[in-house]
Amino acid sequence: MRYDNGGDLLVAVLRELGIDTVFGIVSVHNLPLVEAVDRELRFVPVRHEASAVNAADAYGRARGSIGCALTSTGTGAGNAAGSLIESLSAGSSVLHVTGQVESAFLGSGRGFIHETKDQLGMLTAVSVHAATVPDTERAGDLLRRAARAALAVPGGPASVEWPIDLQYAPQTDGPTVPDHPAAPAPTDGELAAAGELLASARRPLVWAGGGATRARPELARLLKTTGAGLLTSNSGRGTVPEDDEQVIGNFATTPAARALLADADVLLTIGTHFRSNETADYTLELPAAHIQIDADAAALGRVYPVAHPLHGDAAPTLTALTAYAAPAEDGWRARVRAVRADVRATLHDTIGPQAAICDAIRAALPREAVIARDVTIPSSSWGNRLLEMYDPRDNVFPRGGGIGQGLGMGIGAALARPDAPTVVLAGDGGLAVHLGELLTLAQERPRLTLIVFNDGGYGVLRNMQDRHSERRSGVDLATPDFERLARACDLPYLRIAAEEHAAPVITQAVASDGPTLVEVDLGALGPMKNPFTPPVRIPGR
Repeated sequence: MRYDNGGDLLVAVLRELGIDTVFGIVSVHNLPLVEAVDRELRFVPVRHEASAVNAADAYGRARGSIGCALTSTGTGAGNAAGSLIESLSAGSSVLHVTGQVESAFLGSGRGFIHETKDQLGMLTAVSVHAATVPDTERAGDLLRRAARAALAVPGGPASVEWPIDLQYAPQTDGPTVPDHPAAPAPTDGELAAAGELLASARRPLVWAGGGATRARPELARLLKTTGAGLLTSNSGRGTVPEDDEQVIGNFATTPAARALLADADVLLTIGTHFRSNETADYTLELPAAHIQIDADAAALGRVYPVAHPLHGDAAPTLTALTAYAAPAEDGWRARVRAVRADVRATLHDTIGPQAAICDAIRAALPREAVIARDVTIPSSSWGNRLLEMYDPRDNVFPRGGGIGQGLGMGIGAALARPDAPTVVLAGDGGLAVHLGELLTLAQERPRLTLIVFNDGGYGVLRNMQDRHSERRSGVDLATPDFERLARACDLPYLRIAAEEHAAPVITQAVASDGPTLVEVDLGALGPMKNPFTPPVRIPGR
């Protein structure tokens, strides 16, 4: 197959992948690609390359597939690096296509416009796969290989740099030979040994991470068979709908969940990294009778000792283990339900007036709707735990913990699923990192409610300094008048300054067919009962 230029070839590959919307910034070094995408698909001109990757990342997460970002050479690709790190941390599938200088000058160090030293090396460091298009015959094959690498387990971003002279040239797209590496699978002996332990369990618990999201029906069957309680990481939320009475959720470090873990006789963990912020810096104690499933062999036993490591895909491995499973002892299901109720009631009480906002969001949204959360106190304290998720595709947040990515992610998710409303939780400090994306929001007009929690700076770090230091440093920031800012961007504006405002304001915003900026005035709303501090230890204290 021949194409007039690289842009037409890219469009053909994107259509194969089911991608109808691409996020990026136009440049002299990607113009043929942007023009073709804008003509044949939908091109969303975000205001920063990092936001392009965040939006493409969330587009893929919200659809359970892959997204695409287009950036420029050198500084543009460098701007994307931080968000590529987020995709790498999350294992989310992004096809990142960036420009490159003309082939004749590649690597020459002449200072060609937008040239940078070893761009491919930089992309390799922050991607699961990176490649350079070398000619006009292999671009299609390289793009498809990159997409397969991004979609493979455990996934991540794949970057392709494309010299501008080759983008403009006619392309020959030959047949692509698929590479289908064999999926890892535990041996029959390993499964039998793990199954024997699971069969003996009378007080079983399961911990589901992001790797479990590809095995939703299999996990549900195991829980039904055993009566096990389900803990999750933040990434595993929604794998089983969180209104299920066996789902404790992302509460592993709470006192009630710690006591349950202490009483459990078998723990099965699935595709979780046991991140520091979800294990109280690895001080959380787990049962010694630990069965761990992971598609990444390096993850097995990396953080916690494991009695039975099972290297394999979650779905077939869970199916095999379920054949060995037996019901829990009398009273265990009731104990799980009691812990589930306790951790939720405790947190609901602890967050004080913000509980009204949490309740109003869930009540206003349909069951299937994306809730994108930036790194901010409301997200970290209750958005990542108490605000129920029923599908992992609705659970969009920066897993690597980087601030400022929420709005870009929300825009990508909203455009991925335009028939449902999207809500974004952001702080004033995080929103300021990519404030320009308010203009993208105004231009594209998705069904997105942006809830900005305004406390005049970086509240998480402010609380941390107030607790551990004698003074504040770098946390108190100038904050715009959000009503005037919204008006300048042609965005509807609403304000929450009291608990009784939450339900009517959020209901009105979510019911809108377009974007709305909702400011939560935290000074007027009032404090939580206990100031939130991050689950991070300060060395020596």
